[in-house]
Amino acid sequence: MISNRNIIILIFGITVGVMLSLGHGVWADRSEGRSSLSLPLAELRTFSEVFGKIKSDYVKEVDDKKLIEGAIRGMLADLDPHSAYMDADSFKELQVGTTGEFGGLGIEVGMEDGFVKVIAPIDDTPAQRAGIQPGDLIIRLDDSPVKGMTLGEAVKIMRGKPGTKITLTIVREGEEKPLTITITRAIIKVKSVKSRILEDGFGYVRITQFQSRTGKDLNKVLKKLNRESGGQLKGLVLDLRNNPGGVLNAAVDVSDAFLNKGTIVYTDGRIKNSKMRFNARQGDLLNGAPMVVLINGGSASASEIVAGALQDHKRAVILGQPSFGKGSVQTILPLPGGTALKLTTALYYTPSGRSIQAEGIVPDVKLESVKLAKAEHSLRMLKEADLAGHLENGGASKRKPEKETRKGDKEEASLAETDYPLFEALNLLKGLYILREYND
Repeated sequence: MISNRNIIILIFGITVGVMLSLGHGVWADRSEGRSSLSLPLAELRTFSEVFGKIKSDYVKEVDDKKLIEGAIRGMLADLDPHSAYMDADSFKELQVGTTGEFGGLGIEVGMEDGFVKVIAPIDDTPAQRAGIQPGDLIIRLDDSPVKGMTLGEAVKIMRGKPGTKITLTIVREGEEKPLTITITRAIIKVKSVKSRILEDGFGYVRITQFQSRTGKDLNKVLKKLNRESGGQLKGLVLDLRNNPGGVLNAAVDVSDAFLNKGTIVYTDGRIKNSKMRFNARQGDLLNGAPMVVLINGGSASASEIVAGALQDHKRAVILGQPSFGKGSVQTILPLPGGTALKLTTALYYTPSGRSIQAEGIVPDVKLESVKLAKAEHSLRMLKEADLAGHLENGGASKRKPEKETRKGDKEEASLAETDYPLFEALNLLKGLYILREYND
């Protein structure tokens, strides 16, 4: 049996070793480091006694490494939902995830009350096609309850071999009973930037996730849209709905594409290295053309940075629903053995000083989550031309039959039925363009 004294020395050595290893890049000077090294000896003594009792009295032998890692996970789990200890596999998955290609279901997730919470499904993935929605709580993976799992363990199960199936049991707001959804795993290849022309001169760009190459991809599609519009877009809808975030530098690059100057975002925390400020450079790729940004409850982190920056600079009108509210910065600190510590070290602030954390971005124009349904039997409104004996318009050419409709009308009706928020965003964008032309 290990004596209590030896365990205290062991824990003390581990604690000091970890603190010294993290000192580079975390504590700015020696005085700050020394103040942080004061150890709660009474609490460590209790820890060592518990450790000793488990080693000597627990019904089965327990590996020292497993006990220490469990203690580390417990420490971090009590801090916030985003701080975590990552084993070697989890650390590799994190690195792969930022490149835009990985195996799994295609869901951005977090933990809430011991369950896996869906922040957002990723576009064109098995999860989105299966109907997974932001806010869903995953309570069971196949036959295994999620309660008691770490987020890393749950993610590892969901990221099984492509082509295999997994059944998720989900609790969804508004549903009386849990839902069971079976999804076939696949290689997830995320194309972070998509674009098209909505109408003559009005462009649409959707960013599904912020990856290391998102800024460069955005520049390419904006140049392409400008060319397709005869040299300059009249306006742009930037769609950040259900975008769970990603790389901070990508959010800065995207914001910078539409701004000429000023702060984009800044971070603040207890240590000096957590205090950062990112500023825009000259060069608005739209030359001031009006913008509407679409957000909803699945827009998180980097999405909120972009929306907040464009809102504070009055560069775009934000339309939709309040965003997720994930405004904290996680620093990845590699540890020996290929593991890592993901630790919340700062909070994001918009240019005007607003904290995103737990508040999110409130849209300038709120839009309820509605879907426009086509009426089965709709009555057309009567017009003067329908009245018996109406006077003809002598100056007009021969009137076309009422049943003939313009192609643009059909496209507009289709957009309203398939994506009502985007339909409203386009209408708002047209209004902003007309107002701008009038003022000019």
